[in-house]
Amino acid sequence: MTNVIYHTIALAAGFLLDLIFGDPRWLYHPVCLIGNLISVLEKGIRKIFPKTNAGELAGGFVETLVVCLFSFGVPGIVLYLLYGYFPAAGVLLETFWCYQLLATRSLRDESMKVYDRLVNGTIEEARYAVSMIVGRDTKELTETGVTKAAVETVAENCSDGVIAPMIYMAIGGAPLMFLYKGINTMDSMLGYKNDKYLYFGRCSAKLDDVANYLPARISGWLMVAASFICGMDGRQAARIYRRDRRNHASPNSAQTEAAMAGALDVQLAGNAYYFGKLYEKPTIGDPIRAVEPEDIRRSNRLMYGTAILGILICLLIRIAVGFWVL
Repeated sequence: MTNVIYHTIALAAGFLLDLIFGDPRWLYHPVCLIGNLISVLEKGIRKIFPKTNAGELAGGFVETLVVCLFSFGVPGIVLYLLYGYFPAAGVLLETFWCYQLLATRSLRDESMKVYDRLVNGTIEEARYAVSMIVGRDTKELTETGVTKAAVETVAENCSDGVIAPMIYMAIGGAPLMFLYKGINTMDSMLGYKNDKYLYFGRCSAKLDDVANYLPARISGWLMVAASFICGMDGRQAARIYRRDRRNHASPNSAQTEAAMAGALDVQLAGNAYYFGKLYEKPTIGDPIRAVEPEDIRRSNRLMYGTAILGILICLLIRIAVGFWVL
């Protein structure tokens, strides 16, 4: 019973700290440590394994395995020792890790920088601001293109950066949350379909698809529910979610984008440039009205509503898992 209380406190307090303070940029982020591990391992593994398709696949598998073991094992051992000998320190550390690994406030802050530049700055400044949070080319984006990119990022990262980490924290505490972030970070660094990573990054990309499969769909339905609560077009959100949630090469990325597009009554996605190459992508949603900068503010309101629904459900999951283990 005591452990149930400890983990529930850590999850709830970590979420509140994230909402209040956002990412503690003054402190070295553990995801940066995972990212450094991924880079170092990649260099070493590429020297060992042959430069063939099979060698790349094998090397990528080894990288994925080592990063997963490190991401889960290190926080797991630390918390096991702390909860065994210094429970209060264990609660404080798990709370702080939860706070660091959630991205609700930082997602809102970074996207609002784009809004500020659209409203109070120049299109060049807005393009630069959005380039900090998206992977696509931004130099030629119009005001509409910049706004859409920011809204899509808020929608997608509502799952990757908020709901999915919460779910894993609720099920397995900070170690499982770290494992998820390790998988997610590998995908962002290695999961490209280009000559360098087509085979080496395949294992990490597929694992990321698996890790996000259920959280993305839970996030989509939570966003639909939040759209009713936030006074947006809930009926349209549900309709577009059911219709367009598969309109993306990734099995997960369109889930929350579809709910967001429907809730805002706008059309998102479509063709985009990456590294100078045009990628033809289907649209998501119906253009009931034109996209405008204010949609960035609306998207954040919906993201916050989704996050609050998510934390309430995850706290119930955490309690249920704790009693089941007991």
